[in-house]
Amino acid sequence: MGYLGEEIRKLGFGLMRLPQKGDAIDIEQVKEMVDMFMEAGFTYFDTAWAYAGSEDAIRQALVERYPRDSYRLATKNAAWIDCKTKEEAYSQLDVSLKQTGAGFFDFYLLHNLGEGRSHYFDDYDMWNWVQEKKKEGLIRHVGFSFHSTPEELEAILSAHPEMEFVQLQINYADWDNPAVQSRRCYEVARKHGKPVIIMEPVKGGMLATPPESVANVLKTEEPESSVASWAVRFAANLEGVITVLSGMSNVEQMRDNLSYMKDFTGLTESQKETLDRAQKELKRIPLIPCTSCNYCAKVCPMNIGISGSFTAMNYLTLYSDMAIAKQQEGWLVGGHGLKSADQCIKCGKCEEACPQHISIREQLVQVKETLL
Repeated sequence: MGYLGEEIRKLGFGLMRLPQKGDAIDIEQVKEMVDMFMEAGFTYFDTAWAYAGSEDAIRQALVERYPRDSYRLATKNAAWIDCKTKEEAYSQLDVSLKQTGAGFFDFYLLHNLGEGRSHYFDDYDMWNWVQEKKKEGLIRHVGFSFHSTPEELEAILSAHPEMEFVQLQINYADWDNPAVQSRRCYEVARKHGKPVIIMEPVKGGMLATPPESVANVLKTEEPESSVASWAVRFAANLEGVITVLSGMSNVEQMRDNLSYMKDFTGLTESQKETLDRAQKELKRIPLIPCTSCNYCAKVCPMNIGISGSFTAMNYLTLYSDMAIAKQQEGWLVGGHGLKSADQCIKCGKCEEACPQHISIREQLVQVKETLL
């Protein structure tokens, strides 16, 4: 509590995975969830221009039903989505204000910086623009969400020290994952003195159903606690955290999160040791030992998304979720303009460059047979 002069408790309501009723958001259930959240003393709500229906839902469930000073509302600007001019990028704020009816945003984020997306915010001079909007009173605090490497985060924070906070993907599974590097990104943000908002603490729900050996460690320690609760508490226990966003999808998830976060004061030493054992169990699961260094990509004549495919295969091994694995394959490979594993010509150049000595050609055959 107390970061940026705000009294915010350590659980935030992420509005990305709202309950559905048919093809539409279930507004009545969202209202019930908002009421539970507010009655428990929590106040931080996170939406985005890019979350279909989310801003309109929070207008109906929160903004039109509670005093404006009783909650904190965050939204985001995704300048890299279908914006050909800076005016189109700037107009996202106007749309968000209209859809939420909030009058202003307590937290406004430049959305999903990293990789090929960052340059849009430079091209459209959005760093200065958000400061102007802050002076106009339409924004209280300015920051950005980020999905990329600690090196790129270092560069952005060095170039833009005026940013007040950073939103990062952090969970105990990705803490030392070379493909995500949660710990290193967190350490970069803290080195620059930036408080952190945490997203994906339960890794899109996957840490609610982790591998059996991991779940057994957690259930043995606390049979009465949900497995997902360990993931949220791990994130909330970190220093310099404004709040931890949980993308709750129903009343039951809300009730569970409130049960252990309402009086959360930190992890005990015993609980920290339990999480350490859970992380060690994850590391024992045989995965493709890819560190996403992408030396292979630099020599591949077919421009195949090797590391992305291996990340997707590791998701499948860890969480037994084919839909998520294929989603990862689609985003990390095709979504980044790379070729799929079935385009491999088996030249072997990748294996010569791989510092982990992975049998890349064999693994790409497995990707082809499993995910494509």
